[in-house]
Amino acid sequence: MSELPVAMQFDDAAQQREAATLGMWTFLATEVLFFGAALMGFAIYRALYFEAFAEASHELYPWIATANTAILLGSSFCMAMAVHETHTTGRRKRIAMFLVLTVLLGGAFLGVKAIEYTIDYRSGTVPRFAFDRSLFKQPDQAELFFFFYFVLTLLHALHMTIGMVILLILAWRTREEDFPHSKRNTVEMVGLYWHFVDVVWIFLFPLLYLVG
Repeated sequence: MSELPVAMQFDDAAQQREAATLGMWTFLATEVLFFGAALMGFAIYRALYFEAFAEASHELYPWIATANTAILLGSSFCMAMAVHETHTTGRRKRIAMFLVLTVLLGGAFLGVKAIEYTIDYRSGTVPRFAFDRSLFKQPDQAELFFFFYFVLTLLHALHMTIGMVILLILAWRTREEDFPHSKRNTVEMVGLYWHFVDVVWIFLFPLLYLVG
């Protein structure tokens, strides 16, 4: 495959790719700080109210989270295959197929999460809106746990939704004749973002669902 078109501010394609990669990793570093602050707050309160957090965690559904983890890992595989096809064969139909599969699996993840939220609501574990204090020995601390649970998982869902919109745009752009050639860096950078979102979930799963 021929060299990428080089923008006027770069000396060559290698420098352009390095700049794109550095920019994406810098952005992801800010995201790590963003999630890290929330996770640090969770860790502090978890240490202070461990028994209450463990009791609250037992009201969640690890089997649902496990299924969603498998779905998300499948989406990561499809994203990796889209990047691979972009850099090797350049077959637009296969690139589009893997991008759409990634979006579909992301949508399945969000759908399962929505079902889980519905179960949480009916179980009385939604802070302020539907919280059954009689379920817990320390209801105030348990409600704090669920506050972190919803904030963290909703932030994760928001990041997934943004990624899915970008992937759909890329899938639409595959109609362009030179898509694999002109968008190699773009697909790879979006792939990095998608894998980051997956890694965040891998951290959230044990922290939220497996307390104690």
